[in-house]
Amino acid sequence: MSITLTDIRTCLLKEQLLKEIVTTTDWSLSLPDKLTATQIHELSYDSRKVSESTLFFCKGLGFKEEYLKKAVADGLKFYVSETPYETDAELGFIVTDIRKAMAVLSMLFFDYPQTKMTLIAFTGTKGKTTAAYFTKFILDYTTNNKTAMLSTMNSTLDGKNFFKSQLTTPESMDLYRMMAEAVENKMTHFVMEVSSQAYKVQRVYGLFYDVGIFLNISPDHISPIEHPTFDDYFYCKRQLIAHSKKIIVNRESDYFHLLKETAEMTETPMVTYGNTEDGETDYVYTKDSQNSLAFSVSSKLDTLHLAGDYQLRLGGEFNMGNALSAAIAAGLSGASGEDCKQGIADTVVPGRMEQLTHTNGAKVYVDYAHNYVSLQSLLQFVKEEHPNGRIIVVLGSPGDKAISRRKDFGEVLSDLADIALLTTDDPATEDPQQISEQIAEHIEPTVDFQIIIDREKAIQAALTASQPEDAVVIAGKGADLFQKVGKEDVPYEGDYALAERLIDAQQ
Repeated sequence: MSITLTDIRTCLLKEQLLKEIVTTTDWSLSLPDKLTATQIHELSYDSRKVSESTLFFCKGLGFKEEYLKKAVADGLKFYVSETPYETDAELGFIVTDIRKAMAVLSMLFFDYPQTKMTLIAFTGTKGKTTAAYFTKFILDYTTNNKTAMLSTMNSTLDGKNFFKSQLTTPESMDLYRMMAEAVENKMTHFVMEVSSQAYKVQRVYGLFYDVGIFLNISPDHISPIEHPTFDDYFYCKRQLIAHSKKIIVNRESDYFHLLKETAEMTETPMVTYGNTEDGETDYVYTKDSQNSLAFSVSSKLDTLHLAGDYQLRLGGEFNMGNALSAAIAAGLSGASGEDCKQGIADTVVPGRMEQLTHTNGAKVYVDYAHNYVSLQSLLQFVKEEHPNGRIIVVLGSPGDKAISRRKDFGEVLSDLADIALLTTDDPATEDPQQISEQIAEHIEPTVDFQIIIDREKAIQAALTASQPEDAVVIAGKGADLFQKVGKEDVPYEGDYALAERLIDAQQ
């Protein structure tokens, strides 16, 4: 793929992002005649990965001028920046917003791949990954496995081979590169999660989705390096409504009236779902009183033909709502009612509601639950399933982000756990002992808690403490095969595999 410097100038002018074009001798709004047809064959925001035909973006809070100078010394000629630098680079595009510029130029460079597939995007505090998986499983029937997916845990650009995602929503350049690869792989649908940070830092600037889904909202990701307030977090989440051609909204979501007003103000057609029969909700799910993995769907109009009985592999009433949101999204994207029923019945999600049975008969649940609402929903479900046993929980909290979770976890454990083993979970540059102590500060004396920093030893201790009627919940890491320690991703066995190995060793 390639674009010319003239293409870049035209795009930046159209988007009203261009301040000036700088060369070693002049500032202008025009390109030097000798460069108008010059081709760009690569985009990069990593100064270590450049060549003479690269367009380099000077972005990031940690960017230093020395990075650009080193790249120029290595052959770089062209860059985009919010600041003109004194370098030997042949030309620099100076823009008002580097992240917006990177987004629109990445679209251009990769030939607008988003227009060549049906785009489906989920946002919400919890449930994004599970709902995305439900949607992919459904659409795999509809499209004959031509559905790509970007999710927190696993992503696929060919519908079959999966890889670990570094960010819930990739940087714009990586996002459009992945979309272009999906198009090249003849994918017809593209399912993705959209984080609040994606809107906060313009990773999805200018991107519109065919179908957007707003699952729920509760305080999360509140920290100095993420969102300073809940208001900021919620506002970023709501941007999905304004950037979707159709929006699906959970009728039970907090602040539903504001979500509805946003859809009305942006004139975005809205479909609602929930578990309350109020005459206004478009699709209503009702859990089966005899089978915790079954539910039914009813609708006053049912234009998508989704009414009927559904079967799940994933426990928890919250997953019934996730499944219904996915069915509506898939229905709006071409799936039949039968595709929806079959896809939902087939859906499994790595690290979500996975179950093992200990040698003593205790049930072991492994789940990615990593914020207040998801942990609360998980423990409530487990408590209902095991009314006569104790709830033993293993969890930690990540470092360098979402500081508010530590207090939240302490409160949830106080309400729903009997025993808590606090341990390491992606500590990054923080001390996992201090993180655990901060969680412990908010645990009531009614809960027997212990800090065991080694995660394997914590899981072993939970299994050892369990009795036949108990449930052991291992929360946070799910199927993640790495621990973020310092600045490095350190290989990790994964909670499920680790628990399975420890149980097998006792047989």
